[in-house]
Amino acid sequence: MPESISQLTAIWNRSLKRIKDKLGDDHIYDTFFGGSYIDSVQGDTLLIAVNSSLGATVLTASYTELVQSCVQEETSTNYKVEFVNQGSLKAAPLEKEEKKPTFFAEARLDPKYTFSNFVVGDSNREAFQAALMISHNPGGTYNPLLVHSQSGLGKTHLLQAIGNEIKARRPMAKVLYISASDFVDEYIRFATGAKQDQSLSQYFKNDVDVLLIDDIQYLIGRSKTMEMFFIVFQALYTQGKQIVITSDQDPSRLEGIDERLKTRFSSGLVLPIQKPDLKTSEAILRMKIEANGLSAKDFDEDVIEFLASRFSSSVRDLEGSLNRLLFYTINLEPTQHITMDVTKKAIASLISAQESVGKLTEDKIIATVADYYSLTPAQITGKIRTSRIAMARHIAMFLSRSLLDTPFTKIGNSFGGKDHATVMNAVSKVEKSLKDDESLKQAIDDLKQRLKAK
Repeated sequence: MPESISQLTAIWNRSLKRIKDKLGDDHIYDTFFGGSYIDSVQGDTLLIAVNSSLGATVLTASYTELVQSCVQEETSTNYKVEFVNQGSLKAAPLEKEEKKPTFFAEARLDPKYTFSNFVVGDSNREAFQAALMISHNPGGTYNPLLVHSQSGLGKTHLLQAIGNEIKARRPMAKVLYISASDFVDEYIRFATGAKQDQSLSQYFKNDVDVLLIDDIQYLIGRSKTMEMFFIVFQALYTQGKQIVITSDQDPSRLEGIDERLKTRFSSGLVLPIQKPDLKTSEAILRMKIEANGLSAKDFDEDVIEFLASRFSSSVRDLEGSLNRLLFYTINLEPTQHITMDVTKKAIASLISAQESVGKLTEDKIIATVADYYSLTPAQITGKIRTSRIAMARHIAMFLSRSLLDTPFTKIGNSFGGKDHATVMNAVSKVEKSLKDDESLKQAIDDLKQRLKAK
């Protein structure tokens, strides 16, 4: 008996091919079978979800025998079929308390990320369409899907939208959204003996139908973790379970990733997201304005165009500029209509920071960090690994990445030829430490202020 969403999807996709061939009428097929899927198996009955109540009625009256025969040919089992409207389906109540997951207990999908609030433009249209198709047919044609872009362009939004859409359509589907750093942390806990009741690979085989993993580049330089991820990947892929991955660059350029993984990533569908064009940036701003309970009519048209053209490097920059503007016009200079004069005053600090970043270089960052810690630039870029020097080196690498968005390889060259993995691990360490290390937060803030003044 099929148990997972991927197995049910595979059975129905193959059955649909038989149904379409026997029907011989594309119009009837598209009208009544379009978007259909097996919702669940209830005893010897397959519950088939279709796109309307009328569709369920027509299929029940005229095509039940045809569908049952095609399913029987595909499964060698005498299943009965029952057609229901997708809109009438709800999650089945749990008969007992849901078992707490053995691994990734804190993993959650954020419901705010949906396809409906993702702004589509030329820069992301292909990735959006692929994500939407996967959410309607997980484990189907595009497996794995890898979406890559610079930070802040919507990869995480798309990844979570896939998960939320699948859960909305099939509430019992087991969807896991994690980051690569989450995978690393969980593997370390497992490898050190903290998890002994179930193997990590077995967990993925039994308890995951769809794996959504963010920022796969954080596996670079972690050979044992990559080996485990390869095992997990193979297990899911062999079972026909959907895998969606994001990365900061095309898999062919992921230096330090196991070649077997790169090959498998590239064997699926690989799509980029580019920086948004002006039209898309303006649409994003209008959507964010409405999400804040306002109207685009409350803004001069040139304000929206100005923000879109000035902060279009990423969606995060756009949102940050709007948040700054709204804060200013609510708390510092209240107004019901936002003009260009008000806007320029509100975001003057952001423009100043943006311009100062444009003048920065890796060498200036290294020199500033060296001065802050009473070191020489040569010590920071050298090979000495005392804790004080190593910390300063990691901070300088982090600032080069966060302020300049410099590729890891280029940062490594500026630091005496350090390799890609070394730089990535250094940046990751600082990012994690910033979550709870107040002294490090203060040091980073101080250094950013110094760099603004340069």
